[in-house]
Amino acid sequence: MVLPESQPSGSWRRISIQRWRRRSRIIAALRIVLPTLIGAIFIGLAASVAYTTQTTQRAPSGNASDPIRLVNPHFVGRDNRGRPFVLTSTTATRDPQNDQRVFLDKPDLVIDEDGPDPTHITAGAGVFHEDTGKLEVNRGVRLSGARGSFETAQSVYDIKSGEVEGSAAVQGAGSLGEIQAKSYGVYDKGERMVFTGSVHARLQPK
Repeated sequence: MVLPESQPSGSWRRISIQRWRRRSRIIAALRIVLPTLIGAIFIGLAASVAYTTQTTQRAPSGNASDPIRLVNPHFVGRDNRGRPFVLTSTTATRDPQNDQRVFLDKPDLVIDEDGPDPTHITAGAGVFHEDTGKLEVNRGVRLSGARGSFETAQSVYDIKSGEVEGSAAVQGAGSLGEIQAKSYGVYDKGERMVFTGSVHARLQPK
């Protein structure tokens, strides 16, 4: 039997040295690359945390200063004559500068609905003053009740006294006929209506 010739010991030594050198170069490269990658990761994390912190600090808090807004609110109570009233609106937004003032969108006020002479007031917008109990309405105000129906630009209803007043022109029709005036007032639970300023009336005979 013939045995294969073994490689000279010098050749094995050279191959081992070459392999060792390659491993050494790889290890040396990794010693440079890995710390660089780790440092880049830490820098990225630090930048992300700093950006998040700055964004959070700059973002408006929104909780304390934002106005309180209600959808389809109901305000109920009684005037000083004991008549119940119900005030509703599409939305109600409390004034951030004055918490006693509430801005109303399309307010709808019903006074003494089940009484002998209920009053209904609607408008496009309004302001309800909780401290004084006054409701200011404007934009297409309409007042209706058993005594007639009237339209005006603005009106003020005093919940405490139950009186309605307006300094804008008013026109409408009641049981006695049609009437126009520059201002008006409703007093004594609606039993007395006062029209002033360029009053024009067309009475209907009974």
